[in-house]
Amino acid sequence: MTDVGVPVGVPAVAVVATGVAVEVAVAVSVGVAAALGGRVGDSALMRLTDVTYAFPDLLFIILLRSVLLGRHMPVLGEPRLQVMLAIALVNWTTIARLVRGQMLSLAEREYVTAARTLGASNWRIVTRHMLPNTLGPVIVAFAFGIPFAIFAEAALGFLGLGVPAPMPSLGSLVTDGYNHMSNVWILVFPAGAIALLMLCFTFLGDGLRDALDPRQR
Repeated sequence: MTDVGVPVGVPAVAVVATGVAVEVAVAVSVGVAAALGGRVGDSALMRLTDVTYAFPDLLFIILLRSVLLGRHMPVLGEPRLQVMLAIALVNWTTIARLVRGQMLSLAEREYVTAARTLGASNWRIVTRHMLPNTLGPVIVAFAFGIPFAIFAEAALGFLGLGVPAPMPSLGSLVTDGYNHMSNVWILVFPAGAIALLMLCFTFLGDGLRDALDPRQR
């Protein structure tokens, strides 16, 4: 066990996947609220989305992690949680816009109008009729978001801002290889693993997009 109570064999990729899941949850919540919050709510949330989107993603993640680093807060003092939140709170904007667009489109469909005419509440319409029909694009966006999160975590690890040792991190392994350039394979293998992971999840996203898009059948 490490000093943070995590088995050494648990990789930082698990932190990445959790961060992307939190990112999707935030994006779906913002997208649904923007689509159903009226003109004022939609405008306010979309301006917040635009401001967040204006920052370079990787730089914003580094800044968030640097701000949280070394702060012993009751909830956010855990380094793994800080890395997860730094990734999740930056890259949600694209999915939020996607969900908002899907929700606005679905709101005009006949079955939604029929449910509203029959007296269904907004909560029931959203949860039973609209959200299930947005899951396809969201799942694809989730798969495409993992490669960026892997790269972001590796960049944080390379800069010494990632998950603490001895938890395995590809970014810290790249740093070790960079500091021991006498043996180039120490650098090549973790860098190749990052590239291979990103490529695999990109292919997974392509496959899910083809499988879930009825126009591709």
